[in-house]
Amino acid sequence: MIRVLVAKPGLDGHDRGAKVIARALRDAGMEVVYTGLHQTPEQIVDAVLQEDVDVLALSILSGAHPTLVPRIMELMREHELNDVLVLLGGIIPDDDVEAMIQTGVSRVFGPGTDTKDIIDYIREHVRRDD
Repeated sequence: MIRVLVAKPGLDGHDRGAKVIARALRDAGMEVVYTGLHQTPEQIVDAVLQEDVDVLALSILSGAHPTLVPRIMELMREHELNDVLVLLGGIIPDDDVEAMIQTGVSRVFGPGTDTKDIIDYIREHVRRDD
């Protein structure tokens, strides 16, 4: 079973989208852990380690992605979590998408993305033998 950690880094207090994604992934047969609001990069990466997830799905609406995502990706590399698929969703300006990919994020999903597209992307990029 694919394991996904859905995380809300920073001070962003809006988690409806993250909860919708978490439910859609769960309904698609994935095991989902949701960290809740106001997580630091360190807390998120600790949760990735503890939960042994295949996917880290970050949701950021606050505009803090240029600071938070590079820090999260730096910590992921420090902990050798290179096999974890990292996805980013939320309000990410088009001009920032390439910079997020350069940090190591696999894909950026904007507002209004069909949850089926996210589920399909995860299934295509995560292979589990169990």
